Amino acid sequence: MKQNKQLAYYLGLDYTIRLKKNGDGSYFVEVEELPGCFSEADSEQNALLMIEDAKKTWLETALERNIFIPEPAQDEYSGKLHLRLPKFLHRSLAHQAKQEGVSLNTYITSNLSRGL
Repeated sequence: MKQNKQLAYYLGLDYTIRLKKNGDGSYFVEVEELPGCFSEADSEQNALLMIEDAKKTWLETALERNIFIPEPAQDEYSGKLHLRLPKFLHRSLAHQAKQEGVSLNTYITSNLSRGL
């Protein structure tokens, strides 16, 4: 009975799910905090369904074998990043931002997000 409570606790945590589209159009999905907890499927929706089953199986196995179960990472990011740039790069970025009519912060953020 105690084990079910523990399983329910872990299943209720907000683990980080990473979903990536493979070159063949299938999807790879993993739980970042649970090593080896992953799945693949032909669609994004099926991959997300399958990872829930994989997560439950991973957690059940860890509980049965008394293996340490990591909890989700806490999001401790402020959204601020202090960065040093060469002067020529700072000037070039500022010039591009001005040409696009946006702030330097907005210009850099939008370009970084496109790269992800």
